[in-house]
Amino acid sequence: MKQKSVDRLFEIMDALAGPLTLASKDNFSRLPNIKGLEGLVTGLIQEAIPLSSDPSIKAKLRALQENFAGFEEITGREKEERLGKGKGLLAEMRGALDSFKGTGQPSCEEEIAQVLRSPMQFVKGVGPKISQLLKKKGIETVEDALYNLPIRYEDRRQIRRIADLTTGDRCVGYAEVIAAGEVVYPKSRRRVYEAILGDGSGFITAKWFQGIQYIRGRLKKGDRVIFCGDIRGYRSQKEIHHPDLEWAEGTEGDSLHFGRIVPVYSETEGLYQRRIRGIMHQVVQNAALKVTSSIPPQVSARCNLMPLAEALCEVHFPQAYLDIEQLNRKTSRPHQRLAFEEFFFLELGMALRRRGNAQEEGIAFQTGRSASAERLLENLPFTLTKAQERVLEEIKGDMAKTHPMNRLLQGDVGSGKTVVALVASLIAIDNGYQAALMAPTEILAEQHYLNLREWLRGLDVRAVLLTGRIKGKERDELYRAITEGEAQLVVGTHALIQEGLSFKRLGLGVVDEQHRFGVMQRARLKRKGAVPDLLVMTATPIPRTLAMTLYGDMEVSVLDELPPGRGPIVTRVYREKDRGAVYRTVAEEIAKGKQAYVVYPLVEESERMDLRDATQGAQRLQQVIFPDYRVGLIHGRMKGEEKERVMKAFREGAIQILVATTVIEVGIDCPNVTAMVVEHAERFGLSQLHQLRGRIGRGPHPSVCLLLVAPRLGKEAWRRLKVMEETLDGFRIAEEDLAIRGPGEFLGVRQWGLPDLRVANLIRDVRLLQQARREAFALIDQDPQLGREEHRSLMETIRARWQEKLELASVG
Repeated sequence: MKQKSVDRLFEIMDALAGPLTLASKDNFSRLPNIKGLEGLVTGLIQEAIPLSSDPSIKAKLRALQENFAGFEEITGREKEERLGKGKGLLAEMRGALDSFKGTGQPSCEEEIAQVLRSPMQFVKGVGPKISQLLKKKGIETVEDALYNLPIRYEDRRQIRRIADLTTGDRCVGYAEVIAAGEVVYPKSRRRVYEAILGDGSGFITAKWFQGIQYIRGRLKKGDRVIFCGDIRGYRSQKEIHHPDLEWAEGTEGDSLHFGRIVPVYSETEGLYQRRIRGIMHQVVQNAALKVTSSIPPQVSARCNLMPLAEALCEVHFPQAYLDIEQLNRKTSRPHQRLAFEEFFFLELGMALRRRGNAQEEGIAFQTGRSASAERLLENLPFTLTKAQERVLEEIKGDMAKTHPMNRLLQGDVGSGKTVVALVASLIAIDNGYQAALMAPTEILAEQHYLNLREWLRGLDVRAVLLTGRIKGKERDELYRAITEGEAQLVVGTHALIQEGLSFKRLGLGVVDEQHRFGVMQRARLKRKGAVPDLLVMTATPIPRTLAMTLYGDMEVSVLDELPPGRGPIVTRVYREKDRGAVYRTVAEEIAKGKQAYVVYPLVEESERMDLRDATQGAQRLQQVIFPDYRVGLIHGRMKGEEKERVMKAFREGAIQILVATTVIEVGIDCPNVTAMVVEHAERFGLSQLHQLRGRIGRGPHPSVCLLLVAPRLGKEAWRRLKVMEETLDGFRIAEEDLAIRGPGEFLGVRQWGLPDLRVANLIRDVRLLQQARREAFALIDQDPQLGREEHRSLMETIRARWQEKLELASVG
């Protein structure tokens, strides 16, 4: 077999391995969202078969193709089995292909890759049973384990005697459990689990106020434990509340668990600290020193980077010279080295995507004059804000260029993003192209359509609405109008990106509420045209440091001014005991002829329970609290016609109080609503609450947002919610939200089409991010395609980190 064919076959193996690994990760949790796997496998294998002269490799390729035949139609369990078989066939083919390399031996890089891809089951001391427990924690391969970093570190170089422990200090001790059991305090009737710990020098009482059942099942008289926590004093006795415990099996001379800075990993049922630490030590000893980085030596020298292998060893089992506080803050030198590695390849991918977009041939629109846009602005019952005018000029500048626009429009709820998008759409239409506006929900798509149709009255522009519930002849007619170009502005949901729909001449794609769409959906919308411009709108205020990463390949516009004539919004946080005051406030607003929302959280994991809460809440409000008013209910599970009927009644004032799940977070625009009650407000992120709040105060009247929280709410959660009382500034709220919840939960970073960050933190490590960004973008300026021989391994790493995401070169 020719070397060129062997190299291409390895590339095909990599291209197949990425999606199969992604689909299998986290116990197949992403499998329901992965589409088109059969087509991808078939296409790549049909290319691979002619390249191979080896009958056994050809047979395996055909077996792999058969394995994925009809994959889209089969059930979840069968899909999992086929994915496992597919990964096995790929591994066998890689082994067979190795013999066709120059020496017949795997290359150094391939040997390292094989070690990192090794299943944890085959690590010494693991085996099938423990590998299943590790899998629950997302650890399936040696590489997963290497990046399963300690959650904290304990300084066990000095284990202190109980007699020497001082109140107020955080200490580590070693003791025997003298007695343990549950007690009930007579006055409060509170149940507490207590254990007396002794080490010959004295005694200390460990107490647990929560998690009693868990600790009762594990802690027994005679156990030897290492305990760590803050020492308290109570009536001359020493106490430690909810200490971190580790069961000691050996003696204090055990070098892995004592006499050093010790890593502490997150546990899972049946797999506890000492066992995990032993496994991690085995992995680090066998694999960490073999790991190399493809970051160019000159970058490493400029940024003073320690070797990657050394960083991996020290982040798990730190040397004595490392500072314990820096380790626990994740700002130690090994932590920073690993974070830089992630940021560098993240930003390198961004730089490549941005360069790819700049080189793509697009539509150069004539933006000087647009008769339709000018007539629209004359007809509108309001004038544009200065911010809207500024952003429109930025968009026009992009649309006039010869490469496709790839711009993000960021603005608070009610800042007027839709009007801006409509003006851009009319410019495209006046140039002879079509425009499409894609929204995440039917309610929002319908709301947009109704608003646009009103604004377009008197203009010679045909706008249509396409959602999933439009079927049969009506849908066929819409498809025909879009395909033949009669429909100039198409508003819709995911129905816009279905396979059967084609546009005659799509020139502009607008995606509303960016964080609700994955990058794949945005890519599919772009593919509906040759190279249409893309405008992405979001009401989630993103702090600048995070925006730099998330939109590193996009231009960003910000609408930082609300239209005049909006009434002020006051926000108040109430505990459950004050529910009566909340209802009185709502009653006062309704007595003035206004309306109110009552919002319940809807979390996927507990969707049925949440819907029940909302349904029962609506019944109680109607029958007990507000019998003289009409209460309506709307939630995402309702059919489109039913939702529209409820919304119509609410808009017309026939319903005074609308109970809703978070479907109103985006898409309902009723200026007469001046009160909002949010149930279980502690279950929402601050940015989500801010967006919900943006649904009131749309008219000139003052509005009130009332946040109801659980009876027992911690101080930190209460402080967090009080931020909502203090400010209406979405950016300040987003900063607070981001600091509390982290970028992953804040945005669902995976949806942005970014590689996962396993070590780096976009908030804590912002200085490193900026440094890595400078280095990555400078490198792409020097070698735009990473085509130089010395950058070959960089490109391979990029492909592995970004997988298929780099192919979406011009999609944000």
